[in-house]
Amino acid sequence: MKKTIYLDNAATTKTRPEVVEAMLPYFTEYYGNPSSVYEFATPSKKAIAEARETIAKSLGAKTNEIYFTAGGSESDNWAIKATAEAYESKGKHIITSKIEHHAVLHTCEYLEKRGFEITYLDVDENGTVKLDELKKAIRPDTILISIMFANNEIGTIQPIKEIGEIAKEHGIIFHTDAVQAYAHVPINVDEYHIDMLSVSGHKFNGPKGIGFLYIRTGLKLRSFIHGGSQERKRRGGTENVPGIVGMGKAVEIAMANLAERTAYEVELRDYLIDRVLSEVPYVRLNGHRTNRLPNNANFAFQFIEGESLLIMLDMQGICGSSGSACTSGSLDPSHVLLAIGLPHEIAHGSLRLTLSEETTKEDIDFTVDEIKKIVEKLRSMSPLYEDFVRKSKKN
Repeated sequence: MKKTIYLDNAATTKTRPEVVEAMLPYFTEYYGNPSSVYEFATPSKKAIAEARETIAKSLGAKTNEIYFTAGGSESDNWAIKATAEAYESKGKHIITSKIEHHAVLHTCEYLEKRGFEITYLDVDENGTVKLDELKKAIRPDTILISIMFANNEIGTIQPIKEIGEIAKEHGIIFHTDAVQAYAHVPINVDEYHIDMLSVSGHKFNGPKGIGFLYIRTGLKLRSFIHGGSQERKRRGGTENVPGIVGMGKAVEIAMANLAERTAYEVELRDYLIDRVLSEVPYVRLNGHRTNRLPNNANFAFQFIEGESLLIMLDMQGICGSSGSACTSGSLDPSHVLLAIGLPHEIAHGSLRLTLSEETTKEDIDFTVDEIKKIVEKLRSMSPLYEDFVRKSKKN
């Protein structure tokens, strides 16, 4: 049977066995509703409190600033829509970037239809927000700046601390989508002046369908999901106890070996990047060369279609992606790659490979060897490449 080499950890990660083990008793043994008053519900209440404390500690936050959600998209929606609703008397202007996840971009489009003005900041060729443009975009009626911590496609890490300082200086709320960055790079909400932060459990070996939103004490955000009085009356609905327990366990494990794990991933990531750039012609690395997520490598291959490359890699047991899993059904090139200045024809030839601590050097060697073969085969069938070679020989 063909071995599977999973290199799409930005899309989702394998739930760790220890996480599953921690969750199981809350399905069948401690299944009481945590909102109930009887003693049988106590283990559920206690488990939620412990997970909340673990997560708060990981960010340098207070436990009452962590609110459990169904994942990153809900957290992004809550942060942006609730801020717009709560602070619209102060202003109706929001600043974000052109390379945000669609959970942010589509939420901003929703608000535009309701009278809010959104400034979408450009980024440089590495996908980094330009701080001078951010400063210029700020107006007296700006109520929110929402910039992702690190990009989900090209891996570039934003100057979050500087952005937080600018927001604080102008009295503007600062939200960051940290779905890709949390548990992969150190984050302290006070040090970075972050007011709200979105996270999803399945990006760091936790279960799917669970996440959280950090909301700094003092922000007057209202409920996003109305119903019961759960999550201190800010998010109705019976808590997903097994999911919360699992995410808490995943955070505990991730934080315990963060430095060691990321050092290993960086070494392997750089080895992958070096091999591809030196052994495959007409390819570029997308995103910042070093200031990127430890496990992310994103390439653009000229004269080929990324979808064809993905399918042929899959036939060899290699799982990668051409960008965000949320847009995998789209035929349009990535909005992130277009924002960093890639023309359509090159953006279509993108490949994102995201590693984990289980990825081996042998996995990378096999993958690069297959990429070389596949790219050569696809280019041999490309009229564009044939024309390019012919013109090159004439020159």
